[in-house]
Amino acid sequence: MSESADIRIKVKINGKEYEAQKGEYIMDVARRNHILIPSFCHHEALAGQGCCRVCVVEVNEGGKPRVVVSCVYPLSKDCEIFTESDKIKGIRRTILSMLKDRAPEAKRIASLCSMYGVPVDKRYTAFQGAVSEETAADHMDKTCILCGLCAEACSKLGSGAISTVGRGTGKKIATPYDEPSADCIGCTSCAAICPTTAIVYSEENGTRSIWGKSFNLAACEQCGRLFATKEELEHTAKRLAQENNSAADLITICEDCRRKKNSDVMAAAFGIRVHS
Repeated sequence: MSESADIRIKVKINGKEYEAQKGEYIMDVARRNHILIPSFCHHEALAGQGCCRVCVVEVNEGGKPRVVVSCVYPLSKDCEIFTESDKIKGIRRTILSMLKDRAPEAKRIASLCSMYGVPVDKRYTAFQGAVSEETAADHMDKTCILCGLCAEACSKLGSGAISTVGRGTGKKIATPYDEPSADCIGCTSCAAICPTTAIVYSEENGTRSIWGKSFNLAACEQCGRLFATKEELEHTAKRLAQENNSAADLITICEDCRRKKNSDVMAAAFGIRVHS
């Protein structure tokens, strides 16, 4: 444990006093105390993105107020923070206006735009190609904000099937050469973590399709429900074996059955009778 983890500092957020650890990010302190700071690119499992800038706040440390990105700004001393000052609201409106133009069909962006009174602003007009029928790629063009969470999640899983490609207005999230990726395991972690539901997939007749690739779904050994791709299970088994993880014997059952099995184990440990 680092030395800073033992140092406590006083933080005043919107007029109320809280305690934080030195080095802790403003966003984490706020969320721990149930203070809303909007964000798209922040996720507890994948810290350090700091690219959407919606989570800006005003911080005053030693009489020097400034605007910072709360999800990547570590606290170092006693300070006062304003998450909804007039200045911050104005900056947030500008950022949301640009995000709305880039992703006009993202419902969460539209909701925040409504909350902050974002007007229609034609200064930020991205190219939108004419389409006759919406495909997964068309949907992504209208909802993706390039936060990078999906690519980061894929990389952390050890797959690396998708990444940010291109430059300028052509920048996007995609598989190599827009072709079905040999590394994709169909786990849908990218879709689950996406803050604007830009990544879509389908499941039909025991087959899951995502990123132009189809996968056969495996059935849970206990309840029989189709729940994961065979490639995903093989990938998970390999990683758990490398880590000597005792959970390796649970990968062939779905999350609901896994949860029930863990509950039964705990009940048995405490002598609680479980009624079926």
